[in-house]
Amino acid sequence: MPQKPAPMPESFQPGEIQDVVVRDLRKFNDRRGWLCELFRNDEVASDFLPAMTYISSTNAGITRGPHEHVDQADLFCFIGPSNFKLRMWDNRPGSPTFRRVMTLVVGADNPKAVIVPKGVVHAYQNIGDADGIVINCPNRLYAGEGRREPVDEIRHEDDADTIFRMDY
Repeated sequence: MPQKPAPMPESFQPGEIQDVVVRDLRKFNDRRGWLCELFRNDEVASDFLPAMTYISSTNAGITRGPHEHVDQADLFCFIGPSNFKLRMWDNRPGSPTFRRVMTLVVGADNPKAVIVPKGVVHAYQNIGDADGIVINCPNRLYAGEGRREPVDEIRHEDDADTIFRMDY
């Protein structure tokens, strides 16, 4: 019997989060296959322009996060071949949407590019049956120039009692 999801913590209310940008991704198909523009510098604010790009594969049923960044913004691209539940929590005390939680289903059935600003806790879970691919174009280098700086990541997933949960 499936377990009932845990209730959402009362400290968070569902809704859109200021500065989170969600953009449709379109696949252009032809006889050779398809092409998709992930970002264009004329469509992304200069604060969010990528400094690097990486691609990751997430196994079916697996969650990455929740974590947040002090200075880094992420530009995630979810295009398939699986679907993901993406959840974001506004953890920025000065934000007008502080303590809002926003959940999207993105990927093969709903291709999206999502900018997650610094201070917004985020996690995603592969809710499909196949491995899923995620492309990230963060606006800061991982571990800084030459990988010589501390990693800008607050890892809430390491706290068993975290209020940032995917199971509601």
